[in-house]
Parts: sequence; structure tokens; C-alpha cells
Amino acid sequence: MKNALFNVINTRVLKYLILLSFPFFSIFSCSGQPANQAQELSAQPYQDTTRVAYDSVVKVGAEQTTLYLPILKQKRIAVVANQTSKVGQAHLVDFLLSEGVEVSTVFSPEHGFRGEADAGAKIDNDIDEKTGLPIISLYGKNKKPTKEQLAGIDIILFDIQDVGARFYTYISTLHYVMEACAENEVKLLVLDRPNPNGHIVDGPVREVGFESFVGMHPVPILHGLTIGEYAKMINGEAWLDRTDSCFLEIIPCAGYSRNKPYSLPVWPSPNLRSDAAIALYPSLCLFEGTAVSVGRGTEMPFTVYGHPKLRGRNYSFKPVSSFGARNPKLEGVLCYGANLNEIGEKGLTSLRIDWLISAYQDFGEDSFFITKNRWFDLLAGTSSLRKQIEANMPEQKIRASWEPALNEFKNIRKKYLIYD
Repeated sequence: MKNALFNVINTRVLKYLILLSFPFFSIFSCSGQPANQAQELSAQPYQDTTRVAYDSVVKVGAEQTTLYLPILKQKRIAVVANQTSKVGQAHLVDFLLSEGVEVSTVFSPEHGFRGEADAGAKIDNDIDEKTGLPIISLYGKNKKPTKEQLAGIDIILFDIQDVGARFYTYISTLHYVMEACAENEVKLLVLDRPNPNGHIVDGPVREVGFESFVGMHPVPILHGLTIGEYAKMINGEAWLDRTDSCFLEIIPCAGYSRNKPYSLPVWPSPNLRSDAAIALYPSLCLFEGTAVSVGRGTEMPFTVYGHPKLRGRNYSFKPVSSFGARNPKLEGVLCYGANLNEIGEKGLTSLRIDWLISAYQDFGEDSFFITKNRWFDLLAGTSSLRKQIEANMPEQKIRASWEPALNEFKNIRKKYLIYD
């Protein structure tokens, strides 16, 4: 028991030492900043940094090569991938080509194939400089592979790291890929990866009438499923539009438990740069539908929040345009708010709405929520949360209103669990 505890402590110490060697990602670079000193960020490229996982025993689906390479023999393959699609240190596409697999096309989601695009930025089709393969964007107008793009394809390989939040758009890309596979009789092979927020099922369930690319399915904000389990649910609940179910096969992770902490080896998108940001993202993303900044354009996106009107808070920052955050909200404006990095590093056990409620009460104006195109309501999956906060409803009463739909979802979810 002592040895096991010693090993865990050593692993975490090693992890922090490695993080400290990269100032761009250091958790200490901005903490404890006084309110009269703004923190700024010069333009820097996105860094694809490999990190130490909490549980080195975990093998992601892409590393279970003996389970899927035989399936790919003498087949023409398309790959849905981004910078997280790794087999050890090699990119999945490079690995497949080295194994003689016939990869003909790469489909890329939001943020692009190499993960270098801003959230919501237009992604164009391209050619991968390293392999010469055509890259077809699945973000923007062309969200679903077309019949022409799938001509001659036998199998689509889907390997993208998710973070377990309904509005993180990779699961929406998964839906459209499944739909295209079903329509064109193409097999989908999902290489599963852990959900770093897989221990939490919480938040309002998306209601009818609030369907969008940030909320395609009636699931809570934190759904507690891996990408493979989520694919099973899409199939099993018949969520594909006007088609039969997709021919789906999942290559599972080995050694994964959703109840153990898991640190992602590669950042899943340019503004999720730490374990803390990944843990806090489902809660802080709701601020994206408000006037408040979540730190895009700073060194600590999705670990801080702030606005000029929140004076009296003990933390401040000033967003600047930078790589991964072009023209961020409140650019060049001194914002007062909170640094939640330490809370995020410890991990969360539920969706946090107390920060949202507190900011709304301190803001003091009706212009807190961005209602253009119902943006906050689409992120929340309902208009009820906004109305409850505006009515100063106590947090516990708000949470209680989620329970009936949450309990129904949890019962459905049980049918699709692969792990635990």
C-alpha cells in the first residue's frame, strides 16, 4: 500500500516538474496576480505537448493495434482525425501508412487536422504537407462526408479525443460521420479514448427545440461517456436522421476506468491547455453565452473568467489577440474576475453553476446574457437555466429541476457503457 501511494505521488510530482519546464503551460505563470496588474499574452503557436498520464497502464484504442490492423487489410480507408490521434508518439495517419494501410482521405473536425484553428474559425480543405493526402474539412457548411467524398471507401476510422461535454463539437462530427456511413454503407471503426470528465453526469438535459451543432442530442452537459460509448448511444437511440443504424465497431481502451483520473497526453484543442482547463471547461463554457470572458487570449483560457464590471474581485487579466484566440472577447480590456486554476487542478465532481450565478448577481445589468441567436440557451440546451438565474432562483432549486431528465438519461446511458 505504501509503495502504491509512493508511486502515485512520484507520478504526479514528475507531471508537475514537466509542466513547469514549459512556461507557456505552467500553472504558476499567472496565479496570485494582483487586481491592478493585467496579464497579457503575445502571439504564440499552438504547442503539441506530450505529457505524463496519471495512469500509464491505460492503452487507448489506437494503441490496440492487433485488434484493428487486420480489419484494415486490403481495405480503402478514410480517417477522421486531428492532433490528438496518436499511436504512442506517432500520428495515426503516419502509423497506418507505415503499416501499409491504404489511407486515401483525411477528414478534419473543428480546429483542423493539426489543431491550429480558432474555435468557430472557417476550416478549408487542404493537402497534408507530410503525406500528400487530401484533407476535407467537416466544419462549416460541409459537416457530413458526401457520397462523392466516400466513393470507393470501405472503412472510416474515427480517432479523436473528446472531453465529455455536450457542446464540445467532436461528438457532433461523430454524429454526421455515422450518418454518412449509414447512408453509404461504409463501416465505421471507432478507436476509443478515455473521457477525462467521465466520472460526472450532470447538468440540464438538452430539450426539444434547442437542437444545434453544440447540442445535437438530448443529453446533459456532462454525459459521462467515452466517444465509443457515445457512438453506441447514437446508434441505439436511433438518433441518426432518416437512416438505419450505422455499421459500427469499437476498439476499446485497455486499463481504463472512468473513476480514475486521466491526464490527456495531447491537448484536445488550442484553448484547453491543462488538466485544470479540461476539468473546468464544461462549467466555464456557459460563460461563452454571456458578456464575460473565459480567458481566451490569455495564458490561462478556461481556467479564469472576468469582465470590467466585476470590480472588487482579486484577479485581473487583459485578453489580447493570439494564436488560437484571434480577436478574443474584451480584447485589450482590463477584466476583473477569478482564477479557478487551483480548483480545476484538484478536479471537479459536478457541473459548477455557482460562478455563473455569482457573476450575474455582481454584473448588475440585464445585458449579462448574450441572447443573439439564443447563444446561451443553445449552450445550456434550454432557456430554463437563464430564466432561473435571472429570477434569482437558489442553486439547489435549479439543480433539483434537472433531476427528472437526468435520472431518465442515466437509465438510458447504462445500456451503452463499455467500462466499469
